[in-house]
Amino acid sequence: MTVLGVALGILVGATLTQKANAQRIVYQNGEWHFEQTKVDRLMQLIEGAYVDEINMDSITDEVMAEFVQKLDPHSAYIPKEDLEMVNSELAGSFSGIGVQFTIQQDTVRIVAVISGGPSEGVGVLAGDKIVSVDDSAFVGKKMNNEKVMKTLRGKKGTKVKLGVLRAGEPQPLYFTITRGDIPVNSVDAKFIIESQGTKIGFIRANKFGETTYKEFISALAELYAKGATKYIVDLRENSGGYMEQAIRMANEFLNRGDLIVYSEGRAYPRYEANANGAGRFKDVPLVVLIDDFSASASEIFAGAMQDNDRATIIGRRSFGKGLVQQQLPFDDGSAVRLTVARYYTPSGRCIQKPYTLGDQTDYQQELMDRFEHGEFFSEDSVHFADTTVYYTKSGRKMYGGGGIMPDIFVGRDTTLNTPWYNRCVNLAYTYQFAYQYTDTHRKELSQFKDWQSLEKHLIKKDVIREFVKFAEEKGVEPNEAEIQKSRPLMTRLLNAYIVRDVLGDEGFFPLFERDDEITKRAVDYLTTTR
Repeated sequence: MTVLGVALGILVGATLTQKANAQRIVYQNGEWHFEQTKVDRLMQLIEGAYVDEINMDSITDEVMAEFVQKLDPHSAYIPKEDLEMVNSELAGSFSGIGVQFTIQQDTVRIVAVISGGPSEGVGVLAGDKIVSVDDSAFVGKKMNNEKVMKTLRGKKGTKVKLGVLRAGEPQPLYFTITRGDIPVNSVDAKFIIESQGTKIGFIRANKFGETTYKEFISALAELYAKGATKYIVDLRENSGGYMEQAIRMANEFLNRGDLIVYSEGRAYPRYEANANGAGRFKDVPLVVLIDDFSASASEIFAGAMQDNDRATIIGRRSFGKGLVQQQLPFDDGSAVRLTVARYYTPSGRCIQKPYTLGDQTDYQQELMDRFEHGEFFSEDSVHFADTTVYYTKSGRKMYGGGGIMPDIFVGRDTTLNTPWYNRCVNLAYTYQFAYQYTDTHRKELSQFKDWQSLEKHLIKKDVIREFVKFAEEKGVEPNEAEIQKSRPLMTRLLNAYIVRDVLGDEGFFPLFERDDEITKRAVDYLTTTR
């Protein structure tokens, strides 16, 4: 079975790691050869003969990072102090205390406590403000997400003492928490949308991590049991992850022998992944949602569905990352994520957008260029770097060299945007207000157990008026005409954020997606198409 081909190909390089730590890898006549490089000899010479004693580890990290930056935009050197944090982004779990937090007014505020996690077990509550860690002050202008995560995460079984301020308590409360395994979910939304008697299952995946396929197939089964007959897979803002997870997901929807993806590189033989025919959803109507930030594994899945004419892709052109990275660890605990191959959709498209070796500035600017050229709003403004025509199974024309182009384009709708609205959103005042409002009314809001009843309550309260005052205190002058024009957008956003703070993502996404233009187009398409 060739579904395993790509995964096995990626693993081949792992056996080379120890020798690669100190030697150059040369691939000749089907065999790997290792040679010491000029850089190795220079580093050894400096360490052994330089006039002053220096920190070789620091110099080595700087040299490694600078060297890798001369390559493509996705190869990266990861120092040992950052490796655990980087790997945890795609891991199935990490060790920590089990809270979701935000930083406001230089203070860490707990938005939610993970059910069954260590913090819940000792009595930490949503709304608590962390003011000390291990008897040291933990507030101030230098507070940032990275610092908080490095402090609160740690080895399983280790303890951390938190001091928190809680509404109604005159003095700080102290909790000693034993760190434990905290799950990292890839699927953050799964629910039923009912439209004209049709039950549509909606699944949103935020990345392709170690447990994505397991979570995804569980979500499919749950929605099927609830009566879903058609499905929407939302990969918007999904920056990718493990290729193998995307392959396994695609396998659920394709017939035996259908090509999912293939990859090859200069020293990386071609590997193909084909469906094995065991998928349980090969015949269900399917829509895949993508946008400008859908990348890598997201594009593998979308490309497989599109080229096999298996799903309708709706949204905007995806990011355009068609490179495969392999992570190789070094003896000192650091690692390099090295691009070893390009991947291609079944029709032969490499969707990687153009780049110049060592130049990441223009590459990162490319999305802004799309925006300025009007592509976010009009399909006519889209241009591909590769003018070669590729064809899907049914003969539809496709292009490569710059992402996946959706079958149905939906531009950004800015008709209700105003300078007042944009300023409030850009400064994150909507998010800050939602937390403050929830914290102030937590007892009242916690009585609602579903998003529908909570939304009705918030509509009656007309929270936008309180928000206008909040924003004015922050320096955003109210403009009544602009407020009225943007009222539907602002009301939706504020209500959705408050619902999230009370009920979590299970309440947030059904409310937020109900009025989303791309989701509405997908629902209309599935409702009117047999």
